[in-house]
Amino acid sequence: MTLNFRFAVVSDLHVALPHTIWDHPSRFHLVEVSISAFKSVLEHLTQLDLDFLLLPGDLTQHGEPENHAWLQQFLAQLPFPVYVVPGNHDVPVLLADQQSIAFADFPYYYTKFGYEDPRQIYYIRQLLPGVKLIGLNSNSFNEQGEQVGCLDAKQLQWLEEVLAASGDELVLVMVHHNVVEHLPNQSNHPLANRYMLANSAELLDLLRRYGVKLVFTGHLHVQDIAYSQGVYDITTGSLVSYPHPYRVLEFHRDSQGKEWLEILSHRVESVPEFPDLQQSSRQWMGDRSFPFLIKLLTHSPLNLPLSQAKKLAPSLRDFWATIADGDAVLDYPHFPLEVRRYIETYSASQPNPGMTTNGNLTMIDNNTTLLLDKS
Repeated sequence: MTLNFRFAVVSDLHVALPHTIWDHPSRFHLVEVSISAFKSVLEHLTQLDLDFLLLPGDLTQHGEPENHAWLQQFLAQLPFPVYVVPGNHDVPVLLADQQSIAFADFPYYYTKFGYEDPRQIYYIRQLLPGVKLIGLNSNSFNEQGEQVGCLDAKQLQWLEEVLAASGDELVLVMVHHNVVEHLPNQSNHPLANRYMLANSAELLDLLRRYGVKLVFTGHLHVQDIAYSQGVYDITTGSLVSYPHPYRVLEFHRDSQGKEWLEILSHRVESVPEFPDLQQSSRQWMGDRSFPFLIKLLTHSPLNLPLSQAKKLAPSLRDFWATIADGDAVLDYPHFPLEVRRYIETYSASQPNPGMTTNGNLTMIDNNTTLLLDKS
């Protein structure tokens, strides 16, 4: 049976009404543009005859009830269905405090956006005939009350049951934390592991067993497509962080059963507060990057002396912005060989099965066509 539909992904909105914004010198994301940028995106998306919109978490800056309430009311006005999952910023605490909602309160704000049963913080919804969406919650709390990124045992059991019952339907999965590594050694890197789902291997095993090929994530604030043994993790950068991207995707299945996914990425170029948003935001990120770069250079695997790291860091001020762009090409020929080779591992130069390529580099993070194997 042929199948064609169009949808969009906008991630990590970090919606912050003006009175809820507070600053931190190392904050990379420009939450000051959250509302104007989202409105700009939706002006575009409402012209595209979308079948639905996915928002993979971090809907609000710090889980403030007024920001959740504003977003809920705004989404209700859109002409297409919207589905959300919580990010770590949406439910930062188990019990409500003076700033944030309680973890269990999240679904009650979004009963029209996936959570028809707000007593459960994950769901399955019929998007179209033959197409289902599974919205997972990747935010848990350990015995010390600290937030961790993993799926609890009850959710995994539920997931296996719904996948087993889905038969031949196309299943899309949305979850905030990354499932496949998007950065070198992401699962074990001291700065990057918090962006990975702690039990991603267990989830991937389930997805492969039931033929789920497409997972949509956020959290990392990077444009990237990663592949692992039949599963694509399509992560979308943050709307409030350079390069302020969002994606429009079209799924196709022809009469012979061949399936492919066309992906186009767009950017918010300007908002009233920042007429030249791309340049201003890249500079904002570079200006605040020094502490992060010192950690990158002095932590494993490089473990450089602080004095050397301080000398190299200024040359890397655009390092994270280049990665966030997607399709990164990184080369620092004046760096010591060991450091140069390590930085090069962050380049988007490794081919993945089923992806169209451009020349010798695989420019697939922003605009590509994924050919989905029928097996």
